Amino acid sequence: MFLSLRVALASLKAHRLRTVLAMLGVFLGALALTGVQHVSKAMVRKAELEVERFGPNLFVAQAGQLRFFRSGTVRQDSAAKTFTLGDARALAGGLPGVLAWAPFISSTMPIRAGDRKVPSRLVATWPSFEHVRSFGPESGRFFSWEEEERRDKVVVLGRKIAERLFDRPEAAVGEQVFFFRAAFRVVGVMEEKGRDLAGDDQDEQVLMPLSTYMRRAANQDWISGVYMQLAPGADGEGLKPAAAAILRKRHAIAPGGKEDFSVITAKETIKLQKQALDLVFTLGVISSSVSFAVGGLGILSIMILLVRARRLEIGVRRALGAKRRDIVRQFLLEAGMMSAAGGVSGVAASLLLTGGLAVAGTFPFVFDAALVAGALAGSALVGVAAGAYPAAQAAGVAILDVLREQ
Repeated sequence: MFLSLRVALASLKAHRLRTVLAMLGVFLGALALTGVQHVSKAMVRKAELEVERFGPNLFVAQAGQLRFFRSGTVRQDSAAKTFTLGDARALAGGLPGVLAWAPFISSTMPIRAGDRKVPSRLVATWPSFEHVRSFGPESGRFFSWEEEERRDKVVVLGRKIAERLFDRPEAAVGEQVFFFRAAFRVVGVMEEKGRDLAGDDQDEQVLMPLSTYMRRAANQDWISGVYMQLAPGADGEGLKPAAAAILRKRHAIAPGGKEDFSVITAKETIKLQKQALDLVFTLGVISSSVSFAVGGLGILSIMILLVRARRLEIGVRRALGAKRRDIVRQFLLEAGMMSAAGGVSGVAASLLLTGGLAVAGTFPFVFDAALVAGALAGSALVGVAAGAYPAAQAAGVAILDVLREQ
C-alpha cells in the first residue's frame, strides 16, 4: 500500500497540469455545495438573532400595508392615518397573552447638536418600549412615565447618532439637541442593537415620549402602530385573525374591503427567509452536482490518458509479479487522491469564505460538520467512480502486447 501511494504521488507530480485541471471540477463542486449551504445557514442564523434583538415574542400591528421580500426584509408600501391610540388599547385588551405593549410613531427628521446635523429616524413611544423591545440605554436612562405625562422635551439617542453628534456616546448625556429650533435634553444613549427585520438601523434612532411628539412636535392624533409582547408559548400566528377582526371593526372596513393596516410577527420574516433559502439550497445542490459531474469527467479523461501513456510501466509491473488487483488499486488510488485533494481544497475555501464574512460582520459563523463530511465523502466517491473504468483498462493491459509495441 505504501509503495502504491509513492507511485501515485510520483505520477500526479509528473503530470501537474493534468492533475490540477482534473481537481478543478471537484474543487468547484465542493466549494459550491459547502459554501452555498454554509452561507444560507448563516443567513438563517442571522435572522434568528435579529428576531431575538427585535424583542421576545413580539407582535406588531402597524398602519398601512407592508410588503414582504424574499430576502426576509419588510417594507411599508403605503401609510394610513387611521391607526389611533384607541386601536392600540383595543388590541392590547382584546388579545389574549399580551404582557406589555408600547404604541409608537415612526418618522424621519434631522437632528442637530452645535454645528453638526445628521438625519435620524425618530421613534416616539412609551417608556414600556424598553421592556417590550428588550432594548435599553447603555449610558444614562430611558425617559420615565412622569416625563411622558408632562410631555417633557427629552430624548434618548441611538448609539451611532450619539457618536456622530458628540464623538463619544457617553458625552451626549445631559447635552441639548435640536429638531429644527426646538431644544431637547438628552437623558440617555441606547445600547448597540444593529438592524431590525425591516432593515432599519436601530442605532440611528432617536426616541422621545409619545405625548411630546403628538402634542408638542407634530400635533397629530394618529400613530404608526403598536408593539406587543406576548406571553411565552403564545401563538402569534393564531392571534393575527383576531387582531385583524378588531381593527376591521374599529376602522369600519366592509367584508372584502382593503385593509389599511398590517399585522405581523417577528418570526414571520424568518419563515420567509427560510422559504427563499430553500431555493438557494436547491440551486446550490444543482450547481455542485454539475461541478462534481464535470470534475468526474475530467478525472475520467485524465486517467484514460494516463493509462495509455503508462502502458510500458503497467507491463513491466505485471512482468515483475504485480497482480491485476494491484494495478486496479494503483489507479483507483490516484483518481481518489485527485478527487479528495479537490474536495479538501473546495471545503477549505468555503470555510475561509464564511469565516471572512463572519469577521467582516456580515453573517455569524456557522460550521456544519455533517455537511463538510458529506462533501468530502462525495468528492472521494466521484474519484473512485471516475477511476473505475481507467483502472479496469489498466488491469487489462497484456504483457505481451506491451512488449511487442516496444
